Amino acid sequence: MRRRTLLGSIVAAPLGAAVLGQTAPAAAAASSIDPRVDWGAWEGWGTSLCWWGKAHGNRDDLADVFFTRGNVQYQGTTLPGLGLNIARYNAGACSTKPINGESMVRSPNIGDPRQIDGYWLDWFSADPSSASWNWYVDSAQRNLMWKARDRGVNRIELFSNSPMWWMCQNHNPSGAANGGDNLQSWNHQQHAVYLATVARYAHDHWGVDFTSVEPFNEPDGNWWKADGSQEGCHFEPATQRPVINYLRAELNSRDLGWMPIAASDSWGYDSALSTWNSFDSTTRGNVGRINVHGYQQGGGRRDLLYSAAKAAGRKVWNSEYGESDATGMSLASNLNLDFRWLHPSAWVYWQVVDGGGWGLIDDLGGGVTGEASPKYYVLAQYARHIRPGMRIIDGGNGNTIAAYDPTARKLVIVATNYGTAQYLDFDLAKFTKPSTDGAAIPRWSTITGGSERYQFHQDTTMHGTRFWSWFEPNTVQTFEIPDVTL
Repeated sequence: MRRRTLLGSIVAAPLGAAVLGQTAPAAAAASSIDPRVDWGAWEGWGTSLCWWGKAHGNRDDLADVFFTRGNVQYQGTTLPGLGLNIARYNAGACSTKPINGESMVRSPNIGDPRQIDGYWLDWFSADPSSASWNWYVDSAQRNLMWKARDRGVNRIELFSNSPMWWMCQNHNPSGAANGGDNLQSWNHQQHAVYLATVARYAHDHWGVDFTSVEPFNEPDGNWWKADGSQEGCHFEPATQRPVINYLRAELNSRDLGWMPIAASDSWGYDSALSTWNSFDSTTRGNVGRINVHGYQQGGGRRDLLYSAAKAAGRKVWNSEYGESDATGMSLASNLNLDFRWLHPSAWVYWQVVDGGGWGLIDDLGGGVTGEASPKYYVLAQYARHIRPGMRIIDGGNGNTIAAYDPTARKLVIVATNYGTAQYLDFDLAKFTKPSTDGAAIPRWSTITGGSERYQFHQDTTMHGTRFWSWFEPNTVQTFEIPDVTL
């Protein structure tokens, strides 16, 4: 369930709220950070590049905002760059080129930015150098991929919303009329050929080695229909299995045996678990990582999916999350649930530029973008501070995330407070060396209904093994504690 966001009920903090001498406030809610519980190395934060890549992929300012950690000038304001290091590149499914009198069927409800041009134009030849392929389409999304790479993105995943239109039963890449399977049975291997060919071409010509290839996008959904507003395709688990196995063989045949397959980008945690459990041992062996989407939000058994992945020796990515709560409090709540129960090694937001509260920056249409929402600054609390290579450890409760940087010997704590203003207290007694008594602790604050977007403060101090801070309602704060030894 989404937490109800409370706006406007801001309680004034007492003077000097972050530091109260040597005595902690008696009513402070306590978190005991436990470094003995280690959930593994963090791989990073990311976003999909479609559809906003098609609409805005040639803009350097947006690339700087999302893929650097600098202070970026954006439309008259300064934004703290998010430093995303993961990008998901979508292999398109659309083309206006007819084949022997047959043409793509377009949903009447789909907008141009949501139709991504595909590279394989017809079924006459699988040779990527032949006239059956056009490697110049989709230039804006590809340009954004390059901009992301050049700004430090080090993990790029290739994924598919739908097979090429001519592989679909009704030639409509938005889905079947009834929301069922839409990939023609004789094109199971062809879909694999398409993705493997794009992966090899990217290696040879684009300077990109995909971190992984995901052949599906929410294949469990029955909402991918011919009149839909997106590209999409339903795949029963029985259809997913041969596609995965064909894809492994096609990647191997192109000397890409090192490139793992991720699956299945299920809509929610329970469906992801059910799909994984339906796979035979061969198919499981060909899946190098479990991808899941976070649209079940407060529901679903994240813990069971994590247990299944751990038993199989697989990492988990939350490869897509999004909602229309522009305050960012739903994002914080679901991030906390993921870190507490799912233990992903990476987390990816769907459309960082979008309308209706879905984006971190508002998309006004016509190539015009608006301001950054509070959700942007909430994600900054996590993405700018919990960095790749850090170890995710037990934050002590469901609203506190902790990460440790072993090189810098720095502990990062990101904590969320909801509807009641209060002190939060953090205890580091379980560390071998919990920083020096009196050490200054920098903090950053985002008050989603108030004046602090991403405000830096230098007013917090270690007191023995503890420190504390005042939290307004609906606030996220980050603390970086120096000189901590596990």
